[in-house]
Amino acid sequence: MSDFSQAAREATLALRDLFPATPLGRNDFLSEKFGADIWLKREDLTPVRSYKLRGAVNAMRKALDGGEPPVFVCASAGNHAQGVAFACRHFGVRGVIFMPVTTPQQKIHKTRTFGGEMIEIVMTGDYFDDTLASAQAYCAEKGGRFLAPFDDADVIEGQASVGVEILDEIGAPDMIVLPVGGGGLSAGITQMLRAEAPNCALRYVEPAGGASLAAAVRAGEPVTLPRVDSFVDGAAVARIGALPFETLRGIDPAHVLAAAENRICTTIIEMLNIEGIVLEPAGAMAIDALADLRDQIAGMRVVCITSGGNFDFERLPEVKERALRHAGTKKYLILRMPQRPGALKDFLNLLGPEDDIARFEYLKKSARNFGSVLLGIETTRAENFTRLFAALDAAGFTYTDISGDETMASFVI
Repeated sequence: MSDFSQAAREATLALRDLFPATPLGRNDFLSEKFGADIWLKREDLTPVRSYKLRGAVNAMRKALDGGEPPVFVCASAGNHAQGVAFACRHFGVRGVIFMPVTTPQQKIHKTRTFGGEMIEIVMTGDYFDDTLASAQAYCAEKGGRFLAPFDDADVIEGQASVGVEILDEIGAPDMIVLPVGGGGLSAGITQMLRAEAPNCALRYVEPAGGASLAAAVRAGEPVTLPRVDSFVDGAAVARIGALPFETLRGIDPAHVLAAAENRICTTIIEMLNIEGIVLEPAGAMAIDALADLRDQIAGMRVVCITSGGNFDFERLPEVKERALRHAGTKKYLILRMPQRPGALKDFLNLLGPEDDIARFEYLKKSARNFGSVLLGIETTRAENFTRLFAALDAAGFTYTDISGDETMASFVI
């Protein structure tokens, strides 16, 4: 047993004062779907509905063991803030949590509920980088202990407790699928398994619009992505943590998978409708990656870590929309509509019995002969669009499919 795995086991034991080991169970639906023995490690069922509590508690525990209780400080708009708030109340220590002013009220309320009178919430900065700078400036001035969400050795050690619980309950599976954001969870579990279960295969999955681990592995060092899609807000990180990357540096690039944001939405909807499991986008990534691993995992015991379930149901319409677009059953077109009597009727006659108009909006009607129409069409089968497009072409309609144009979609969809 390595020093790290021993420390991770001590962290796991300390967590039992707060909550029992999170459930680890076989999922029959996924097992049948992928022809493998699929188990889910339900980190969405911690008291704060994410694994972030583990690292925060371990870092606080070790700081408090070292002397006088300091003020704990973090910058976060999500799960890390809630984990730190919960830990502050548990230990009875003061915490100052910096959050961007754009943070949804639901997350602010939950953070305040978890921390109670032990925390102060400071709203500052339109963007996270500004919020982070304010938190670090506060620490420099007041002497607080800054708790990084992933780039902290004690936090990584605490996240490794997820791996301890898996090994203690079912032994080493054939494979564990790890969601990756800043890298704290994946680095902790990787170190743990290298020490105690080196034959367990690991696969790492990150959002396609925030693939900072893949970029770092290619470059041999952490790099900052020029652009990040923030949809998977619990894992969309522009730069992998320096400490996590020290552990992840030598992994096979083929073992790092990218999950498309729209496909993640299909997984969220599927798990909600079929299994009744509520997952946030980052929490669904490991399950979503099974589609890419299907040929590798046949007959294997695979553990997927569902890292969080803090899903704001106000986002459900967007998630459903993205899922339909990924499945190819909903498309948006810019249609050039002739400005003459009967033109609309001619178009409607081209629709099939399974086609439904979800949106019809004139964008420009100033031209004498033609007008531009934003058209949303939803159907039951993706192949129906092949027939529809052929009919539009034959009838002489001019159109542009903007369904896959994220820039255009951000303006009009």
